[in-house]
Amino acid sequence: MNNLLEINPDETDPSFGFKPDERPLSALMDYGLIKLDKPEGPTSHEVVSWVRKLLNIQKAGHSGTLDPLVTGLLPIGIGEGTKVLSVLLHGPKEYQALARLHDPVDESQLSKVLHEFTGELYQKPPQRSAVKRQTRTRKIYKLELVEKVGRLLVFNVLCQAGTYVRKLCYDIGEVLGPGLTMFELRRTKVCHIQESDGLIRLHDIVYALDQLKSGNESEIRKCILPIEHVVSWLKAVYVRDSAVDAICHGAQLAIPGISKLSKDISVHDLVAMYTLKGEIIAIGEASLSSNDISNNEKGLALSTMRVIMKPGTYGRLWKKTAKRDNT
Repeated sequence: MNNLLEINPDETDPSFGFKPDERPLSALMDYGLIKLDKPEGPTSHEVVSWVRKLLNIQKAGHSGTLDPLVTGLLPIGIGEGTKVLSVLLHGPKEYQALARLHDPVDESQLSKVLHEFTGELYQKPPQRSAVKRQTRTRKIYKLELVEKVGRLLVFNVLCQAGTYVRKLCYDIGEVLGPGLTMFELRRTKVCHIQESDGLIRLHDIVYALDQLKSGNESEIRKCILPIEHVVSWLKAVYVRDSAVDAICHGAQLAIPGISKLSKDISVHDLVAMYTLKGEIIAIGEASLSSNDISNNEKGLALSTMRVIMKPGTYGRLWKKTAKRDNT
């Protein structure tokens, strides 16, 4: 909150909405995130289907497909939370890979080649992929050898979304000479969400639902986090109650509708729009910088790109205040 600039001090009506951590369970099911630890075997689609059936909900989706044999972090949004998952594609992903050299290589040569594969590279998706097989560029931010035992290699890869790590291993093997085959892969990070912060397994959800039958909500609340965790890394604008429902109907956000905002917003930045209670309303693109917004009384501040909150969550106060607030 110390990095926020207050331009239109205002209070929020407690009769509308909930603070994210204080949502009743029914509302949390509409705006939830599960940081699932995907097991080896099923497809990502199958895992999401199982979660949907376990929770008895209509809407669930994941961010970033993992192949059946790949394990690790699979962010799952439930309810309206599915609408915000695409934001995670703007951040990097991290994997830990286990691969085997076909023949021994000198460690200095290995270190040199791994360094050469750091940065921007050309990559063509493998034949069995969900995208068109066209050569494209992807960035490898970090390629670190964690351990080497004989011909077995363990290394961490921090890369741009859409990078095929198995293909990366194959290409490294081609440059090394003897070849390199990946046979285990685990995703440890998606954007700012990390495995080290704790993941949820499918049987954790089963246990939590069993506890819920006896009236204990604590376990299911450990499994389902407020969807605001997905957008916590974005710059932020906090919207006055009078402007919330208008944004939910697709309106753009004008300066009078803003109460406070991040100090470092630049034009074209991706920005999260929140209520004064901290609920995500929508994702927008900045039309003005923080400095321009704070120094003007009128003007379009953000273009609404993706509405998350259901219309009607807040009262239609914008009908009464549209002339005054210009929102």
